[in-house]
Amino acid sequence: MYRLILAALLGLSSSVAQAQQPVLLHAAGSLRGALTDVAQAFEASAKLPVTRSFRSSGLLREALEKGEAAEVFASANMNHPLSLMQEGKAGPVVLFARNETCAFARAGLEVTTQTLLERMLDPAIKLGTSTPKADPSGDYAWQIFAKAEALKPGAKAALEAKALQLVGGADSKPTPADKNGTGYLLATGAADLFLSYCTNAGPIAREQPGQRMVRLPAELAVAADYGMTVMNGASTNAYRLAMFILSPDGQRILEEHGFTAPTTPREGN
Repeated sequence: MYRLILAALLGLSSSVAQAQQPVLLHAAGSLRGALTDVAQAFEASAKLPVTRSFRSSGLLREALEKGEAAEVFASANMNHPLSLMQEGKAGPVVLFARNETCAFARAGLEVTTQTLLERMLDPAIKLGTSTPKADPSGDYAWQIFAKAEALKPGAKAALEAKALQLVGGADSKPTPADKNGTGYLLATGAADLFLSYCTNAGPIAREQPGQRMVRLPAELAVAADYGMTVMNGASTNAYRLAMFILSPDGQRILEEHGFTAPTTPREGN
């Protein structure tokens, strides 16, 4: 009997301690604004704290593979969380948001969707990207370069050679935490054109009104599927956070930040 009571008390103590511990959320840098708002909404409704870490998805995957404490991992692609699942470090991967790649032009630069490839190839134009492998945004840029080859032979090699990998890598210079990185690099002259997520449009419009977003032509368009997983050994509260991200409330917040939310119910359902 004493053993049963002791076991019950220990179990209760463990549950209370778990409820008080912050949920550990690791997410792609492009999700900073959206998942900060999602986490705050979750904290308000669930009365549970969330500790947030935003970095390039590839760098996050490497950190989690090396044992960095984590519970929910939200990536800017499907491959990084799938890799953790295949290694036996995480559970199933779910698609929770979609994005696209756009070009952003510095103030005063003349460029349209129709002239974008020509301007990207112009030797006088500084073309900025994120860092491939470390950051999915860089991988998506390289996919665009590969598609450009079909439109203009030699374009792939030329674009890869001239692309300035300005962010997302382990050795990239940091941009101000209170500024959108793409807009800041365009404003400071580090790049004239920058291939980045279309969801940057809102922050850039607020911070750098002279800059413009340019949609890619259909032949170059690249979509971004965002995947989420829960790490093995995560708390019950981590699963609650993951479910909240997938819930109508969580998906609505993602949509407000420019993402396409694949689990948002259709009208009438």
